[in-house]
Amino acid sequence: MDASYILTLSCPDRLGLVHAVSGFLLEHDGNIEEAAQYNDHDTGLFFMRVQFSCARWSHAELREQLQAFAAPYQMQCSLHAVAQPLRTVLMVSRQGHCLNDLLFRWKSGLLRVDIRAIISNHRDFYQLAASYNIPFHHIPVSAATKAQAEARQLEIIQGESAELVVLARYMQVLSNDMCQALSGKAINIHHSFLPSFKGAKPYYQAHDRGVKLIGATAHYVTSDLDEGPIIEQDVARVDHSKTVDDLTALGQDTESQVLARAVKWHSEHRVLLNGHKTVIFK
Repeated sequence: MDASYILTLSCPDRLGLVHAVSGFLLEHDGNIEEAAQYNDHDTGLFFMRVQFSCARWSHAELREQLQAFAAPYQMQCSLHAVAQPLRTVLMVSRQGHCLNDLLFRWKSGLLRVDIRAIISNHRDFYQLAASYNIPFHHIPVSAATKAQAEARQLEIIQGESAELVVLARYMQVLSNDMCQALSGKAINIHHSFLPSFKGAKPYYQAHDRGVKLIGATAHYVTSDLDEGPIIEQDVARVDHSKTVDDLTALGQDTESQVLARAVKWHSEHRVLLNGHKTVIFK
């Protein structure tokens, strides 16, 4: 029976790369089912995502063969089995709209993830976690205990062999060490009022200023606060008739949808890092 794989790669652009990759797959009895590529003329880099089926070689054998193939091209590549969902840990504080949305989508089979644990600095959602039969870890965080709390969080993440960490409205700033440990595999969501309206009540500030657009941004976590490579954004129009509660509800809706799309694309290996930006093969 054929197994399906996703190959993602990036390397300096040169002639014949598509031919070389397709030739490698042909030599290994790989049948291409979906393919997309992008040439970034600003950086001189080439990006490609290929989904293919292959019955002859195992995952480990293909990975080993790929390493030898990739070396002459200075190619960074990853190979993923389609049938293997990403082991995922969710982190949340006291706003549960994104958490609830992700759990429902996961349970409905709409996200290719395997949610292994939920970590929170509050107890608010332990019953929600229990209803999905997911382990819930309450780890309070204060200025005095931040280092110990993050060490415990990393212990859980590593213990679950998590390949993806989603900050589903986790309202704590991660330390530089934590950001480094989660580099390339942690996704955050926030409203798109930043940097204009900072603080705990951005929708009140936005309403007071009479904004006409509200939105959300999903991005990878880096040590530069809320400035990591952007995966997805969206906006919704509002007018003078909208109350603060209206803005908040619409904003939370937008946040949930944007985060869900970002998690979906990441879990399907459609997002490739391109310096401070991303290449997304939808």
